[in-house]
Amino acid sequence: MKHVRYALPLALGAIIAACGSQGEESTDLEVATTDGEAKALAESLPAGDFADLQLGAKIVGPQGPEVKARLTNSAGAFADITSYVACPAGMDPCDPKTAPAGTIYTYIHKVYPGEDNQQETGSGTGADSSDIEIATNFVMTRPAHGFTGTAGYSKAEVIAAAGPRVDAIITCLDGGLAWTIDTGDGGNQWEQAEPITFYWQSTLPPAGPADAYAIKANYVTASGNGPYPAEKAGVANACTGSSTEG
Repeated sequence: MKHVRYALPLALGAIIAACGSQGEESTDLEVATTDGEAKALAESLPAGDFADLQLGAKIVGPQGPEVKARLTNSAGAFADITSYVACPAGMDPCDPKTAPAGTIYTYIHKVYPGEDNQQETGSGTGADSSDIEIATNFVMTRPAHGFTGTAGYSKAEVIAAAGPRVDAIITCLDGGLAWTIDTGDGGNQWEQAEPITFYWQSTLPPAGPADAYAIKANYVTASGNGPYPAEKAGVANACTGSSTEG
């Protein structure tokens, strides 16, 4: 089983391949120089680019094709999240009841620190946090049931938010997934109103919205709802390397 501590990802910045941009050379880690770097490198998952996905229709649930939620704690809202689940390219409609066996479902989460894509609504009603100066992690707070081992994020959005030298890694965390956006000791940060899209794939469709997602922003954690699959006996999770017993 692969694990990282949620409090540690800020230390991982210098060790994983940086996202490149046109006209600027990116760097790749070839040799880990410390035990911590070696451990993080061994535990990181290959990161796909959201722009490369070929997707079909979205699942239409009780809340429609998208689930909009706030990531909150007792201090207020720290981010908005818009989530949906899509079938593979060519499947329309996307209905788990009629989908063929072996269908892979892509869970997509667009996270807006401090506010969502609607400028007039911000984080919705209720108390908001202060301006988000730094966001470092998007995580699943429950196991990623049916996880296939494929996950990623929008590399263009990461670069737009935090610059071309940012380190972005994906690791398993207590059976779920953690995405770390780290710019190191200085420079631009992932911050207020800079959306980033994250995704992961599962052999299981969503059972409904669940409090299963969180952001670490301004050095605190805020959580909220998003589409989430129910555990199913005999279905493997690539983060645990095993399946549940029937």
